[in-house]
Amino acid sequence: MPEETQFIEVETRGRVSVVTLNRPEPRNAFNREMKKQFHDVLAALRWQKDCRVVVLTGAGSSFCSRADLARGIGDGPVDTFWSLRLSTSMIMLLRELPQPVVAAVRGHAVGGGFSIASAADLRIAAPDARFHAPFAKLGMSAGDVGLSYFLPRLIGPAAAAELFYTGGVLDAPRALELRYLNRIAEDPLKEALELAQRMAELSPMGIRQTKEMLNAGLGLGAFRDHLDLEMRTQVICSLTEDHAEAKAAFAQGQREPVFKDR
Repeated sequence: MPEETQFIEVETRGRVSVVTLNRPEPRNAFNREMKKQFHDVLAALRWQKDCRVVVLTGAGSSFCSRADLARGIGDGPVDTFWSLRLSTSMIMLLRELPQPVVAAVRGHAVGGGFSIASAADLRIAAPDARFHAPFAKLGMSAGDVGLSYFLPRLIGPAAAAELFYTGGVLDAPRALELRYLNRIAEDPLKEALELAQRMAELSPMGIRQTKEMLNAGLGLGAFRDHLDLEMRTQVICSLTEDHAEAKAAFAQGQREPVFKDR
């Protein structure tokens, strides 16, 4: 059997685990196998006592872009449901890790990549980082693996609404102004590692219990219900003429889609 391609790399640096999304050619866009690998890595890290902090980054020039729109979310409603179920399980695992997660972001964090960065505890980004929520332009809802839950809590509902309703982009300076980012750094991975190492020197029980309190404050129980609602909206949107038009526009050289009045 051919050797499985590893789309997720894990490196141990003392008490810090660096998880790298490693599919750089399509800017670390998630395919089904990459989702499974990421899910399995997170599940394993959950029980590693020698891992006190997780740093999450992307290989190459970008953190994580959306998947190939020409294929869509899945092949039909049932496949779309299971694809989204895997995504929601993945993001729930990420948020429920007992270890703090620091996202080190370069370049684009689009769609699901924006969602993953938003589910981290802390975010450090390069000056070229761009956080993009293009869903309205794709005939989809902004209910994408937790983004519609976390982003309003991070930057406020009005700023999140403007971004969602316009399919807009947050550049690094604006993201810092809105307190979405903890800081901007020329080398975000280096800065994230330095921060993670300082955190790893503190009481692991104290840090983990603090994260439980932060999760309680975010209403993580309600987050599970919210993910189900997000998944329902995406399945419905995936069946519409608007989404079909967006996929066709993408396949035809990324022209602007034309949506009909309803």
